[in-house]
Parts: sequence; structure tokens; C-alpha cells
Amino acid sequence: MPVTSAVCRVLAMGAVAAALFAGSSGAVAVPAPAVVAGAATGSYGQLRPLAELSARRLAAADLVAAAKYGTGSPIDDPAREKQVLEAVARQARESGGDPEATVRIFRDQIEANKVVQRELFRRWDADPSRAPKERPDLAEVREEINRINGGLVRGIAASAGARTAPYCGGVLTAAAAHTRHADRLDALHTLALGRALRSVCAG
Repeated sequence: MPVTSAVCRVLAMGAVAAALFAGSSGAVAVPAPAVVAGAATGSYGQLRPLAELSARRLAAADLVAAAKYGTGSPIDDPAREKQVLEAVARQARESGGDPEATVRIFRDQIEANKVVQRELFRRWDADPSRAPKERPDLAEVREEINRINGGLVRGIAASAGARTAPYCGGVLTAAAAHTRHADRLDALHTLALGRALRSVCAG
């Protein structure tokens, strides 16, 4: 995927997520069939931003891969992961959220990000002509990821009720399906989105 295309997708997803968190009624509207029967509209509105922001974070994974590819920088970066988890736990405490749940969800976010990076590396190794021609600044990409992380932390804190509800799984599936369609996710990013959201309904 061209770097410029990935950048555009990150920005586009950012606009959608911003509208969601701004509380735009148009942004959170969904056709009735997409909502699980018996699930409160408020629960969908709480969980959809998590799907949207997770997809945006996965779009940024394309940029991380492009920044690292051919440099010898490893996909697994324990020091960076530790830094991220400590930061989101601190932000969760400050926002009145559950640090333990936040860290659990972010572990999945990190693993999903690596799913994308590994597959892109594999594709580029197999066909060098598909490798990115530009190398993004990794520090700048990480600044964008940190901003997304902040939104996710707030979204996790705001969705405690929906995440512990018995119908969470069905509502989250509907939110993820809407995100997949709206953002036209390919098979790789659809798979990774499922990985990113794995622990959302664990409470």
C-alpha cells in the first residue's frame, strides 16, 4: 500500500472518530438491522468509537511498517510496548477508567498492529516492487498513534457499562462490521481489527 494512501486513510478515519467523540448524532446513526436486538442504542454509541479508533490505529500500522522496512528495526519492540502500556494505564487512572482493563485491551491493540506489520513485511519481501517508495518519519507516526491511544483510553473509560453488558459481543460485532464497510477494510485489516477488539467485552 502506498504511504500516501495510508496517510490519507489515517486522516479520514480520524475525522470519523472525531465526529463520534463530538457526539454527532449523524455520525453514530446506524440502520436498525445492524444493531443487535435488545441492545441499547447507547451501548452501540459507546462501542462504535472503539472500533473506529482501532481501525484508525491499524491504518497507522501501515506507516509504522513502511518506516521500519529495510532498516533492520524489529517489529517487536518491548521497550516501546512497555512505554505505551504504562502511559495508557496512567491516562486511564487520570480519566477515571479501569487501568487493568485498559492495559488488557491495549495489549490486543499492540498485537493487532504487529499482525499488520508482519504481513506487510512478508508481502514486500515476496515482491519488492510493492514495497513503499517513501519512508515516513517513525517519530511523527508514533505521535499520531499516541493521539489515537488517548482517544481509545477515553473511549474505554466511557464504555464500561457497554463492555460489561451481556450483549456486548453482538453489539461490538455490529460496530466492527460497520467500520469494516465504512472504511473499506481489506482482509488483512479486517482480521487485525478482530484481534484488536478481542478483549473489549471482557469487562
